[in-house]
Amino acid sequence: MKKRSVASVHPAYRDDIGDLQTRRPLPGPGVPQVDPFLFLNHHGPQVYPPNNAGLPFGPHPHRGFETVTFILEGSLAHHDSGGHASVIEAGGVQWMTAGSGLVHAEISPPEFKKRGGALEILQLWVNLPSRLKMVSPHYVGVQRDAIPTVTLDEGRGSLELIAGKYGDEVGSVESLTQVFMSVVRLEAGGRVELPAPAGRNVFLYTVSGQARVAGERVEPWHLVELSDDGDTVLLEAVTPCCYLFGHAEPIGEPVVAHGPFVMNTQEEISQAVRDYQSGKFGSGLTM
Repeated sequence: MKKRSVASVHPAYRDDIGDLQTRRPLPGPGVPQVDPFLFLNHHGPQVYPPNNAGLPFGPHPHRGFETVTFILEGSLAHHDSGGHASVIEAGGVQWMTAGSGLVHAEISPPEFKKRGGALEILQLWVNLPSRLKMVSPHYVGVQRDAIPTVTLDEGRGSLELIAGKYGDEVGSVESLTQVFMSVVRLEAGGRVELPAPAGRNVFLYTVSGQARVAGERVEPWHLVELSDDGDTVLLEAVTPCCYLFGHAEPIGEPVVAHGPFVMNTQEEISQAVRDYQSGKFGSGLTM
């Protein structure tokens, strides 16, 4: 087994949405994507007061990719035009395949708006290849107790397995494109060497804590771009750390993005806009 080296490290930049503290490492200067990973918003961490207005993500459309939402703190209600609805609590994950198109909303449940509390949410966009961009929409909401956890470094860390396989464990979500996705936590001094098969692009974001990745110091809120020169990734925690760690086969197709639509050509984007405006994405969300 050979350890991958660090190609570059990219800081998240601040891009608040109203009173919602938001950092975005991807896309950013020097890193338009980590194919097939397109976009990451890191909301929080922050504390909402009682009687707050909640999250601002009312009904909006998507087509051509998947959204993976990690609720680290707080809770999140999901509704979409395909009839899916759930409230996912801290530690859970929402995985939505927008595919051919739907309208969804991600808002704070009434109880959170009434009582307030801590909130920290990550949303990752994962591209779909052209052959799957018009697949039927799908949604899976997984609570924390349904996510397998693998013990790392003799109890000094853990891996919450969202999608893919790790040893004998299988993730809670079956990815259409065999994406591996996890949340990794290490105590200070914890060390782990994670599989990262050659030829796959690694997605690694430091949610919190100071770390060393392949021996290089990495601060919180940084995206680490790794070279394809090995088949493992070495993580070492200087302070208690949380990482978003995944990998996937690169798609290698043109990416044309326009707001909430991600397709392969400008004409496909124009068609997505027309289809949404004509009601083909569905409607009737009950908020």
